Amino acid sequence: MANVLLGVTGSVAAIYTRELFGDLNEAGYSVKIVATRAALYFFDPTVIAPRSAGERNRDVVIVDDDEWPGERYRRGDAVCHVELRRWADALVLAPLDAHTLAKLALGLCDNCLTCAYRAWDRSRPVVLAPAMNTLMWTHPATLRHLLQVAEDLTGRRPPADAATPEALARWLQEGPGRVRLVAPVEKELACHDVGVGAMAPRPNILAALGDLLSTAGTS
Repeated sequence: MANVLLGVTGSVAAIYTRELFGDLNEAGYSVKIVATRAALYFFDPTVIAPRSAGERNRDVVIVDDDEWPGERYRRGDAVCHVELRRWADALVLAPLDAHTLAKLALGLCDNCLTCAYRAWDRSRPVVLAPAMNTLMWTHPATLRHLLQVAEDLTGRRPPADAATPEALARWLQEGPGRVRLVAPVEKELACHDVGVGAMAPRPNILAALGDLLSTAGTS
């Protein structure tokens, strides 16, 4: 089965990281997590159990401090974000918070995850599963950033009628590119606002990944 790099960012939905990691493992994927510093506020990386007895927790959950673990870089040292990109057949960003989405759209790469994204082989599948407060989701910057990320990953400018995140998700679903946007859903959020912004159900994320990998001929 495919190697999946699960990028976890600082959304409350990161509390489901352990469950999503388990779902991906049960589906047969080999999974590594790369988590932003903010994501660690919402889940404890030590509860992520390695899939095989030979693996250590730190081999499975990569954090920013793992990027440059020595006091000084020495020629020949591994570059963590490049090694992760080489290892992974697919990248799943779930949850993708507003802050990291903005970084991706602007090309910023100041942590291990955003560096891995910037170094990503764009011929390989990417699943985006945003999660944020409703007013953050409906802010004009969100659509602008999603459109830019979609164009960057597909090499094609989204059409004028992709004027909502939902329409953009349909365009990506129907197009030849290897990108899927799994839009958030409506519910009462952790902040007690009610509206769209909760991360999509985990089965939806797995279905998008499976669809991309089958199209790419990787299973």
